[in-house]
Amino acid sequence: MPDSAASATTRRARAIEERLARTYPDAHCALRHRNAFELLVATVLSAQTTDARVNTVTPELFATYPDRTEALAAADPDDVSAIVRPLGFQRRRGTQLVALADGIVHRFGGEVPQNRRDLVSLPGVGRKTAHVVLGNCFGVPSLTVDTHVGRLAARLGISDKTTPRAIEDDLAAHFTRDGEQTNWTVLCHRLITLGREICHARGPECDVCPLAQLCPSAPGEANAASATSLS
Repeated sequence: MPDSAASATTRRARAIEERLARTYPDAHCALRHRNAFELLVATVLSAQTTDARVNTVTPELFATYPDRTEALAAADPDDVSAIVRPLGFQRRRGTQLVALADGIVHRFGGEVPQNRRDLVSLPGVGRKTAHVVLGNCFGVPSLTVDTHVGRLAARLGISDKTTPRAIEDDLAAHFTRDGEQTNWTVLCHRLITLGREICHARGPECDVCPLAQLCPSAPGEANAASATSLS
């Protein structure tokens, strides 16, 4: 991308961030949790399902294994599978959660690691899951590129990449100010909220979108005004 185009995109990204902050000041993680282990488990469970559905099974799961990692590490995978059955793929999920807890107990002293390298070494934990935990529980600014964030990055003209890691790199480049990371974790929560409420995969509601004037994908004159003001 030419320097002038990159500069324009960065200016638009800053305007987007400011407008999102005004629109969704209280955006937060939708997965219910009380600690890092619960969020890690919930995020692993959220693969191929929704946060809302995960929230329907985790209360029973955490009540059944109340002392966190040790109890779940010693659990019968079939018993865990029965609890998470409503999410589908229950056998795989049950086995995965027991292996995850076992790894934390025997490799990390029962504590959730606070760095990405160790987190992604655990069963079922990828880069996206690690970033959710690091950003929400350990205060590490982290970009979580889920389906919503990836879709909005493309529509908003922030990234034309197709892989989560490449999209993450573009977001990091445009949402960094004076060499310092902005609050990437909260930014992702705000983008996800917009994606869920307005910028749907099918039929985005551009007429009520707070970012319409900043979005090159919006119809009509909405983004024309923005293009003029940001040039």
